[in-house]
Amino acid sequence: MGRLGVTEILVILAVVLLLFGGKKIPELMKGLGSGIKEFKNAAKDDNQPADKKEEETK
Repeated sequence: MGRLGVTEILVILAVVLLLFGGKKIPELMKGLGSGIKEFKNAAKDDNQPADKKEEETK
């Protein structure tokens, strides 16, 4: 297995377009973006010290 070339990427994009259609792809990307944003926010919240978490809950 080698690297993906331009031809392979175009074939993959064509298959995705055929499977989901042009109207569904922006909805999928919006959902993916919001999921990534929520994940980053959750990861940022987990890195806060315990004292700050306790103060925020009060």
